[in-house]
Amino acid sequence: MYDVLIVGAGPVGTTYARYMAEKGFKVGIIEKKTRVGVPLQCAGLLGKQIKEVNLLPPEIIINPFYGAYLYSPSNHILKVSKNKPEAFVVDRVGYDQYLAEKAVEAGAELYLKNNVRDIDVKSGQIEIKNGLNNFKGKVIVGADGHNSVIASKITAQPQLNNSLHAAQFLVDFPKDLFDTNYVHLQAYASTAPGFIWMIPLTNTQARVGIFGSYNYYTLNEILKTYMDSKLKFNGYKIVKKYQGKIPVYHSKKEIVKNNILLLGDAASQVKPTTGGGLIMGFKCAQIAADTTEKALENDDVNLLKEYETIYRKNFKSELKTQLMVQKIFKSLSDDDLDHMFIKLKEEGAEDVISDHGEMDDQSPLVKLMFKRGILFKILPKILARGVSSLWK
Repeated sequence: MYDVLIVGAGPVGTTYARYMAEKGFKVGIIEKKTRVGVPLQCAGLLGKQIKEVNLLPPEIIINPFYGAYLYSPSNHILKVSKNKPEAFVVDRVGYDQYLAEKAVEAGAELYLKNNVRDIDVKSGQIEIKNGLNNFKGKVIVGADGHNSVIASKITAQPQLNNSLHAAQFLVDFPKDLFDTNYVHLQAYASTAPGFIWMIPLTNTQARVGIFGSYNYYTLNEILKTYMDSKLKFNGYKIVKKYQGKIPVYHSKKEIVKNNILLLGDAASQVKPTTGGGLIMGFKCAQIAADTTEKALENDDVNLLKEYETIYRKNFKSELKTQLMVQKIFKSLSDDDLDHMFIKLKEEGAEDVISDHGEMDDQSPLVKLMFKRGILFKILPKILARGVSSLWK
């Protein structure tokens, strides 16, 4: 019998496992994959808060970024720049494996190649598909990603477990193309709520990706068209192709039920605007660990509900703001986006974003731009079409 059984050895699950093991509890991690972190299913771009919320060894960092170039459909450009690194692109496979190793070093037991079939909520018994192992835990944690078996057990409404598709290429270019200090983000109405990203790893290599409502084939075609037409650069080579899914955040999704709690993608703990979730997930892992410790010490799983309460208190306002921004983005045409970029540049938004923007906490910037009247100057064309209802 484990004090805590975690399904999924992703970075959020193993971080939580490390916290619980360090607190002296018996911890088991069940992972269906043969190797942690393989295959790569993430862009690997982490905001600067990563160094405040989790371990990040220097050897995992591929490249720091000081800002971004933002492109409208007709190539109007906004440049956002900081004096210190705002984000890092990391070796995500290596990072996932590093965090798993740290959990094991702290005392957690990791079981690879164990695919969970079912769970008995009352007994805490977990059934494995091959039937070779039996696992039982006082607290069960679903950290098993977007298609979480554990989430399906506590979420009555399947639509609350919806996901978007993501596709990414590792691309080599025949000559220097990038300033490695900046990420490149391309907005199109057709890709909303997603966008295209180019994340330089070197001067001649980048991760080029997209997420959205289309299937993988269509996303791949959009990326190819983008590189052929937008970059107007022949001779690039697609070295590898990756695919994954990004859960859709739902404010009504239940993440605690009886002795079960959800973490990370399984809990849809992702930013609506970018689909990123590691920073929030790591913060939630700490909240969940502290709450679980209290529940186990008092032998009262009802105390696990405090995790959900604290999570919503800490992130409700930020997520609500990002949902509003996402809804507006989805309502725009390419002409609207071009208009918005032009107006933002005219109103000095580049400096405002550079001075006050934060990759993971976006609501303060939105509120500041609202207070300064910048949003009123870029939105009239949109408001005329009835989008003002999104602000209610």
